[in-house]
Amino acid sequence: MAVRAAERGWATLAARPYADVLIIGGGINGLATFRDLAMQGVDVALVERDDFISGASAASSHMIHGGIRYLENGEFRLVHEAVTERNALLRTAPHYVRPLQTTIPIFSTFSGVLSAPLRFLRHGGGKHHERGAALIKIGLVIYDSFSRGGGVFGKGTVPRHTFHGRKRSLAQLPQLNPDVKYTATYWDASLHDPERLAIDVLRDGRAAGGDRARAANYTAAVGVDDGRVVLRDTLTGEETRFSASVVVNASGPWTDLTNLVLGDPTRYMGGTKGSHVVLDHPGLLAATGGRELFFENEDGRIVLIYPLKGRVLVGTTDLEHDMADPIVCTEAEVDYFIELISQVLPTIPVERSQIVYRFAGVRPLPGHDDVSPGFVSRDYRIESAPLTGGDATVLSLIGGKWTTFRASAEHLADRALELLARPRRGSTRGVPIGGGRGYPMTERARRQWIAAHAAHVPAGRVAVLLDRYGTIAAAVVDAIAADADDALLEHLPDYSSGELRHLAATEDVTHLDDLLLRRTSVAFVGEASAAAVAEAADAVAPVLDWDPARTALEVGRALERIHAADPSWIPAAAR
Repeated sequence: MAVRAAERGWATLAARPYADVLIIGGGINGLATFRDLAMQGVDVALVERDDFISGASAASSHMIHGGIRYLENGEFRLVHEAVTERNALLRTAPHYVRPLQTTIPIFSTFSGVLSAPLRFLRHGGGKHHERGAALIKIGLVIYDSFSRGGGVFGKGTVPRHTFHGRKRSLAQLPQLNPDVKYTATYWDASLHDPERLAIDVLRDGRAAGGDRARAANYTAAVGVDDGRVVLRDTLTGEETRFSASVVVNASGPWTDLTNLVLGDPTRYMGGTKGSHVVLDHPGLLAATGGRELFFENEDGRIVLIYPLKGRVLVGTTDLEHDMADPIVCTEAEVDYFIELISQVLPTIPVERSQIVYRFAGVRPLPGHDDVSPGFVSRDYRIESAPLTGGDATVLSLIGGKWTTFRASAEHLADRALELLARPRRGSTRGVPIGGGRGYPMTERARRQWIAAHAAHVPAGRVAVLLDRYGTIAAAVVDAIAADADDALLEHLPDYSSGELRHLAATEDVTHLDDLLLRRTSVAFVGEASAAAVAEAADAVAPVLDWDPARTALEVGRALERIHAADPSWIPAAAR
């Protein structure tokens, strides 16, 4: 059996409580910084108080995008960087990042042309006006100029945007609101499995650094003692004092709370809450025409209707949030989403019963005073301060996006290397990530890869695993072939017991919800019924050493975590 993650996590930190760099926060930015520093040969450790990728990074809109809307804020540097990183991820992580055709329905011609420059000068202040065709056209022309040279769609470029009038727009998307005047279509990228991509980033860091790259989930930074960070195993309560020359605070919207624990009461953050719903709605899925619909509500919020994994993702809100409050998708937000769908696709009725999953998170945005949430900068910066009572330096990442995770990690790593007086060995730019390494990019290459790995597992199953894990599927195939009791599950027929056991044994799974929320798509697509959750628990219990009592507790915990963002959910026991 593979070495359990718990044996590679907390135990390795406690056995050697020092490193050159300690990273606090296991979201995508922390994990990417971990990977970068490990590739530079730095002795690096990372801790995450919950499961990896379970905070803000787990509540994304599943997009890798250049941020066309940021042009209106004048954030040209960010747009250029985001487009560059988007194009790179299409090459380095093609198993999870794929081209996404995006269409904007437009209901006016000149609206917003005069107000947009004023919003630009006021940094998002002033009265909102709908963006009309002229303004969107200007934005897309500029966006195209940033998007050239992508090298993904052939001949070194990405397709330019297209504009269509009402007749052609309705011919392409018949369910659109007939009041539409134009549609604009451009290309960005989808992020099919954010959590799995993050696990690949973690895996790459460990592989690059060996025993000098250690990471532990369910490990919290709880204080400072004599210049050392006090770490606590949240499962056992055990503590250790950890020494590092550089401490990286990559805890996202919790950055100020982490700094408070480290003895520095900062006020850097001002994150806003974004919620999403996932619908099992064949009619709505068909109405999208396989493309994302990206549009503006009358209140200025940007909204998306996005086909993904046979479901439809609808989001997102942009609301002020106090980090002391629960992060939930409220009934008012659900009403908002349903109303928005009716505005754009008025002939498609949507009911609450078609929602199979809700999730919500807080964006790691900087404090923004009276700037409206939708116009707060999505750029990032790094703040530096001494660690209380010691010689270490704390680097706090303020902001950060999925799209630019590699670039922001490189900037953080460079600052850490400078403090350590160590040279950079090489850039992470262009380095394949996890299962994107050797991923077959043509149909012929795909068939060859499947055939080469189908000796002991049926070719159809290998194809599913290749789509699910990229070339990491080779190890999953081997594990399935070696499992004496690998059977497709009754309530989760897309997964087998051997596959789940392999994930549980090799990917830092501590709780059942780690598996169902972040190592698989079971929860996202709405397949986490009570029966399915219990069946998955029984499958992995042997490799996680769970007795029947612990297994039952894990089932209850998993159901609560899966429905944590849904205030309308009532546990079976309460019913």
